[in-house]
Amino acid sequence: MILKYDEVVRSGIAKQVAENIRSAIMDGRLKVDERLPSEEDLARSFGISRPTVREALKRLAAQNLIHSKRGPTGGNFVKRPDPEGLSKAITGAATLLVGVGAFDIEEIITARRETETICCRLAAERPDPAYLALMEDEIRVQEDKSLSDEDFCASDVRFHRALVDSTGNGPLKLMMYTVIEAFIPITNMIVFRVRERRRVASLHRDILEGIRAGDAARAVAALGQLLDYVSQSYAAALQARENRKLAGSPEA
Repeated sequence: MILKYDEVVRSGIAKQVAENIRSAIMDGRLKVDERLPSEEDLARSFGISRPTVREALKRLAAQNLIHSKRGPTGGNFVKRPDPEGLSKAITGAATLLVGVGAFDIEEIITARRETETICCRLAAERPDPAYLALMEDEIRVQEDKSLSDEDFCASDVRFHRALVDSTGNGPLKLMMYTVIEAFIPITNMIVFRVRERRRVASLHRDILEGIRAGDAARAVAALGQLLDYVSQSYAAALQARENRKLAGSPEA
């Protein structure tokens, strides 16, 4: 095996430079829309090559911290933080943790119960017609018997995303991104064979009607029933998987 030590060294330096610039952005020394020094100036200041500078800038761009513009007034500029981009990074890590068994189903259910309860209460305080319509649309999708399992699961995610977005609370939406985009899909992958779609759609309807009526208690109660059902479906799915194993089924 031939080890490319020079690439490791360059990569290490690029990472350090990227972290240096990232720290300046995060602590406010570099402001949103501020232009970074040119590649040549950065190379000179850090005492490194321009290719290494470019690698550092690529890392920052991948993190949605900078963006480039062409032309006489172009260059690399500090980008306004993108909550969705940051959330996706967190979601990827959460998905990995669930995949390796760092969280069990009861922890996930508890997290959803506590956080989505807050969302139901806030949404019921000021029902937003636009988000009520989005949730209504998803329920209609879920009531379609010809819908594939994959599309039903996707609609499930969109329903809960609309619920969270209807709160109008930015920090809460950021926090909930992992719950909606990681925990729900992973749970769906396991329970889709044993759950009854009509039951899920009906409970979604109860949540929606509670919010529409400004009745937080009704919405929270329906959410609790939904999560109880998810927990029961999960247990049933695991039992079914175990039964298939004992029967020697190739789907186990």
